[in-house]
Amino acid sequence: MFDLTLSEEQEALRKTAREFAREKIAPVAGHFDEEGEFPTQIFRQAWELGLMNAEVPEQYGGLGLSCLSHCLLMEEIAWACAGVNTSMAANMLGAMPIIIAGSDDQKQRYLSWLIREPIFASYCCSEPEAGSDVAGMRTHYVKDGDSYVLTGQKRWITNGGHASFYTVLATSDAKPEKDLKARNRKIACFIVDRDLPGVKVGKEENKMGHRASNTVDVLFDEVRLPKAAILGQEGEGFKIAMKTFDRSRPWIAAGASGIIARALHECRAYALQRKTFGVPIANHQAVQFMLADMAVALEASRSLCHKAAWMVDQGKLDSVVSSMAKLYSADMAMKVATDAVQIFGGYGYTKEYPVEKLMRDAKLMQIYEGTSQIQRMVIARNILSSEG
Repeated sequence: MFDLTLSEEQEALRKTAREFAREKIAPVAGHFDEEGEFPTQIFRQAWELGLMNAEVPEQYGGLGLSCLSHCLLMEEIAWACAGVNTSMAANMLGAMPIIIAGSDDQKQRYLSWLIREPIFASYCCSEPEAGSDVAGMRTHYVKDGDSYVLTGQKRWITNGGHASFYTVLATSDAKPEKDLKARNRKIACFIVDRDLPGVKVGKEENKMGHRASNTVDVLFDEVRLPKAAILGQEGEGFKIAMKTFDRSRPWIAAGASGIIARALHECRAYALQRKTFGVPIANHQAVQFMLADMAVALEASRSLCHKAAWMVDQGKLDSVVSSMAKLYSADMAMKVATDAVQIFGGYGYTKEYPVEKLMRDAKLMQIYEGTSQIQRMVIARNILSSEG
C-alpha cells in the first residue's frame, strides 16, 4: 500500500540536505549562475556528506538509498540551485545503467570509484539529431575481434567536461533503418573511460539556466573498447536506456518540486512585506490566488514524485506514473516560476531577486529527460491501449 509517511532516517536525511543547501549553496548560487562556473568545492563537500551518488548500493561502498530518499535529498538541493542539483543527479544518471545492467566486476570498478573519489560520471544518450528519438542516434560501434570500436558525437552531456567515465548508447547501424523496433534492437550500452584515446570533449554550452551545471559535446573518434566495456549484451541498450529513464524521471520531479517550493517561499515573504495602495500585496486577492495555486502545485508535484519513487523502490517500475510525475511537476515549475516573477513585478525581472533565475531554471525541466510532449505521448498511448 502506498504510504507517504517518512521514516526517521528519511527525515534526518532531508534535514541534512536542507541545511547544506541553505547554508552552503543558496548564498553563492547567484554567483555561479552569473559566471556559469562549475562549483567544484560545493560538489566535493556534498560528496563528503554522502549527498552525491546516493543510490549506489552498500555492497559497493554507497549508502544504498531508496529512490524516494534520493528524491527528498534532491528537492532540497534544487531549492537552493537547480543547476547544482542537475550535476549531482547526473552522477547517478551516469551510474544507473551500471546498476541496472552491469556485471559485478563493472559495478566494483565504477560504482566503488564514485564512492572512493569525488569524481563525476556522465550519461551519453542525446545527439545533435537524436534527443527524444533515442533510436535515431548515429553514434555507432563495430565489433573488431574481442574489441568494439566506437565513433560518434553526443550532445547536451551533463558533467561531460569533468567526467572520469561515460555510459554511452550506440547503434551497430550507422544508417538507422526505418523500422523502429529493428533500430531499437541494434542499440548497445558501453562504459567508456575518459582517458581512452579518441575520447574528446567539445564545446561547452552557454545556457539560459542551470548555469552552474557543465553541459558539453562529447566526441568518440574510433575509440577502441575492450569486450568488458559493454553493459549487458549487444542489442540491450534501448531497454537499458528506458529502464534508466523510468528510474530517473522521479528525480526530475523532485528537482521541479524544489523550484516550486523555493518560488512559494520567496513569494510569501515578498508579498507580506511589499506594499501597494497602503497595504501588503498579500492582502490582494489576485496575489492570494497565485500563492494558493503554488501551494497546490507543490503538494501535487511532491505526491506524484513520491508515488513514482515509491513504485521504483517496490520493484514496480511504471513508465506512465514516472511520466506523469515528470510532466506535471515540470509544467507546474514553469507556471509557478512565471507567476513568481509576476508577483515580484519589475523587481522579479531583475537579477537582484532570485525569481528570475527560478524561471530560467524551470524551463529546462520541461525539456531534458524527455520533453513534456514526449511524456504526454507515453501517457496517451497507455490510455488508448488499456481496456478501461
